[in-house]
Amino acid sequence: MTAPVEAHLADLVGFPTVSDRPVDGILSWLAERFEGLGFRIERLDSPSPGKANLVCTAGPPGTDGVLLSGHMDVVPVDGQPWTSDPFKLTRVGQRLVGRGACDMKAFLAATLAAAAQLPIRELRKELMLVFTHDEEVGCLGSAQLVRRFLAEGRPVPSATLIGEPTSFQIFRMHPGHVVVQIVCRGRAAHSSKPDLGDNAIRLALRVVERLEAIAERWRTDIRFPELLERPFVVMNIARIAGGGAINIVPDRCVIDLGFRPLPGMAVAALFDEIRADVEALGEVTASLGRVTPALLTPDGTELQGLLRAFAVDPSARAAAYATDGGNLQELGTNTLIFGPGSIDVAHRADEYVPVEELFRCVDVVGAVVWGRCA
Repeated sequence: MTAPVEAHLADLVGFPTVSDRPVDGILSWLAERFEGLGFRIERLDSPSPGKANLVCTAGPPGTDGVLLSGHMDVVPVDGQPWTSDPFKLTRVGQRLVGRGACDMKAFLAATLAAAAQLPIRELRKELMLVFTHDEEVGCLGSAQLVRRFLAEGRPVPSATLIGEPTSFQIFRMHPGHVVVQIVCRGRAAHSSKPDLGDNAIRLALRVVERLEAIAERWRTDIRFPELLERPFVVMNIARIAGGGAINIVPDRCVIDLGFRPLPGMAVAALFDEIRADVEALGEVTASLGRVTPALLTPDGTELQGLLRAFAVDPSARAAAYATDGGNLQELGTNTLIFGPGSIDVAHRADEYVPVEELFRCVDVVGAVVWGRCA
C-alpha cells in the first residue's frame, strides 16, 4: 500500500501548476484537506484570474508558534527530455519522479501528512501554513501576501520554515534577484545602405561590454564569504532580442538581465550604477523591473536548533537562489530554508525527490510544529 505522504505527492504532482496557469485546482485540493484536519482556511485572491495564496491556520490566533511555507507553482516542461509523464508521479527505484516532486511539492505533501498525525485542535500556539502562487516567476504571490498582511497589521509567528529543496542543509541566507531591461535605439535603413541607419544591435554589443565590466567590478566586493560559494553580486545577461528582417538595419534591441544583491545592499544604488554606465553610450534606456529581496536570518535561532536533529550539517549556510523568504521577512519573522530534495535536480527533466527524504520530511514538520506550537 502506498504511504499517505507518497499518495499526497502523487496527487499534487498531478496538478500541472506551471506558472502561466491557474492554481485553483491545487489550492482547492489543499484547502479541503487542511480544513478537514481542523484548520481555518483563507483564500487570498490576486488581481490575476486563477491566482491566489492559501493561508491555513490552527491554534490560538496571534500566538507565537511557527509559519510553514511552500509554493504551489512549478516551472515549465516544454522541450525537456522527460522519460515519463512529468505530471504523473513515477517511482524509479528509490526516486519519485515528476515536475515539482522536488521543487517543492514534496514539502507540501509532507506538511499534509504530518498535520494528519498531530493533534491540530489542541495546539497551544498558532500554526500558520502559507502556500503561494508564482514563486517561480519572481515570488509574486508572497509579495502580494506581505503587502496585504502589512496593510492589515496582521501578526505572523516569529519563526518561519520554507521547505525548498536543500538536501536537508539549513540555509539562513540567500541573495535577492533583480530584473533590469535595457533598450537600445537605432535608426532603420535598407540593408543595402547600412551607413544610412544606426544599428541598434551594434549599440547593444557596446552595452554588453559595459555590463561585463560592471559585473567584474562587483566580483571584487566580497561579502559573507563564510556562507556563500559566490560571495559577490552575480549578474546574468539573460536575453537579447533585436531586429525584424534580414534586409533592415535594426532600430531597436532589448537586453534583459538579472542580478543578485546580497543582504544589506541597496538595490537602487546597484541599478543606478548600471543605468549610469549604459545610458552614457547615448540612445540607451535602462529600467528597473521586479525586485525579489535578499534574506538574512540571525544564526542560532530556536528553529535552527529544532532542525539540527535532521540536518546533514548543524551549521547554517546560504542558498544561491532566491525564495519567498526575502518577502516574508518583511513581516518580522526569522526565516530558514530547509527541505527534501536537491536544487541540482530541480527545473530539469526527470526531476525527483528521494523516497527516504520525502518520508524524513514528515518527521521534520512534525518536530517543528510540536516544538513551537505544543
